[in-house]
This record gives sequence, C-alpha cells and structure tokens, in this order.
Amino acid sequence: MLVQTGLTGPFPRSEALVTATRDFDRGRTTDDAVEELFRRSEQEVVALERRLGFAGTTGGYLRWADLFRPFAETWEGFTVGPLTRWLETNTFYRQPVLLAPPGRTPGAIASRLPPPLVREPGSARVLLPGPYTFARMLDNRSGETEPALIHRLGRLLGEEVRELRGRGFETFLFSEPQLVVHPPEGPPAEAVVAGYAAVDAALAAGTSVVWTYGADARPAFPLLDRLPVSVVGVDLAETEVDQIPTGPARTGLGLGVVDPRTTLAEDPAEVARVVRAAQAHRRARSVWLGPGGPLDLLPWEPATRKLHVLPAVQRALSEGTA
Repeated sequence: MLVQTGLTGPFPRSEALVTATRDFDRGRTTDDAVEELFRRSEQEVVALERRLGFAGTTGGYLRWADLFRPFAETWEGFTVGPLTRWLETNTFYRQPVLLAPPGRTPGAIASRLPPPLVREPGSARVLLPGPYTFARMLDNRSGETEPALIHRLGRLLGEEVRELRGRGFETFLFSEPQLVVHPPEGPPAEAVVAGYAAVDAALAAGTSVVWTYGADARPAFPLLDRLPVSVVGVDLAETEVDQIPTGPARTGLGLGVVDPRTTLAEDPAEVARVVRAAQAHRRARSVWLGPGGPLDLLPWEPATRKLHVLPAVQRALSEGTA
C-alpha cells in the first residue's frame, strides 16, 4: 500500500503574522515588514512539510485570505462580497459575487501562489476550489443556471490547470466540502462530472485530488466514484470507516485523519488501525493522509503539533505495527 501524507488545505498564520497584518491595516507597520514576515512564515511551513516527509509542499497558502479571494479579485465577472460564515465553523470568508458569466485572467492565479511553490513547482501541491463548492458558495447574480455555472467553472479551472501544468506544477487538490454537505443530483451532478472531465483533459499525466469534508460522505460516493480524478478524500471525523464502499481501482483513497476541530493530537497507532480498516473496505492502490479539513481552524502551534501524527502513522503502517 502506497501511503502519502501532506496538507489538504491552508495552514494557520502565526500570531506574529496575524498581528503584523492587523497593524498594517491600521497603518502601524510597513508593507515591506509584512512581506518579510510572510516570506519567513512560508519558509517555516515548507521546512516543516519537508521535515515531516510530506509528498508535496504548500507553503501554507498564508497569503490567501480565503479559498475564493484570489479568484474573486482577478477573474472577470466577480466582485468581493460580504463576510460570510464558512460552513458550520466560527471562521468567515468574503463571499464572491458573480455579476456576469465568469472568465479567467491568464496568469492571475499563478501570480497569487505562494512564492516557494513557484520556485519549485514539481514538488508543490496546488490548492484550488472545486467547481461545485465554488458555485454553491458564491452569490450568483449572473443569470446562469446552477448546472451551467458548475460546468463553466469546471472548464475555467481546467484552463487554470493547463496553464499551471505548463509552468511545471503537477499536483492539484480541489477543496469540495459541498459535495458531501449538499450532494448534487440530476443536472448539477452531471455538471460536476463534466467539470472534472474538463480538468482531467487538461491534467496531462498530473495528479488531481478531490477533498471532501464537513459531512458524512456516504451519500456522495456514487457521484464521487464517477469523477475522473486520481484521489477522492473523505473526512474520517464525519464518515465511518465501515461505511466506505469499494471504489474504482484507478482512484486513490484520501483519508482526513487529523481533526482540525480540536487541539488534541491523535494517537498514531489508533489512526494506523483505522487507515488499514478503511483501505480494506476501499481496496485502493494508494492512500493519501492529511487533515480532514482546513487546518487554519487551529492556532499555529497546535496545528504544527498535530501534523507530527502523519509521519508516525506512515511509519506504523510501513512497519506493520498497526
């Protein structure tokens, strides 16, 4: 069983970085000082990811205010809307407002990626919103129907993947909580499949990961197993292991084994036992382990401690001690 580990979403900003960005907004520090702190913080995250043996680096996506902001600020048809609660958490995002059919701006998202990723794209993990979650979490005033919008966003994200593949990036993780929070049916579900087909056509031997969280994934598995992606990830805090069905042999299994809702660290031996049970149900060729959802729900220090569970689980699995 091939086991890979890594972040599945943004990492929290340190207390110093949070203070610096607030001070900048209030005119108490300079842009250069904040930029230097961002640079050092990103380097710290990359160093942590490498030290823990993660399969890809992210730099934490510390500069991204939320998952959608780089798109709302640079793609055609969008404006940035009001603060909106992120799922059932105590965190918020600026809801994108779509005023006209969306269009991407070439180079815009590449310019927003963490600088450490741009320097070494082959070892990077690109984080993107999934087309279904994107469509459901924006304020659609464009006149497009939901299925048409999902399909269009999938095509645009496919174009984004094609551009980034040309820049050397190979691994793309699509954040899709809404696929399990509100599983689509009928035309929206078909639009999701079509959207990921557009991504797959642009992938050119790269790796695509759909990561779900926020609700039990069982009702969504019939759709998830139709998606032409490399890996499907589920949050084990929400989905029972013995309810994970057998899936396509071509699809890797992603397991959210680190719970971002608590500062308590998981027991590596118990996690390894659960991973073995999940793999036995799914019969996947590869297993990807990471946080169940965005780890930026936690402060920097607890999040760092919890990530050390992942290499410990990987060792237990390789040594057969689970």
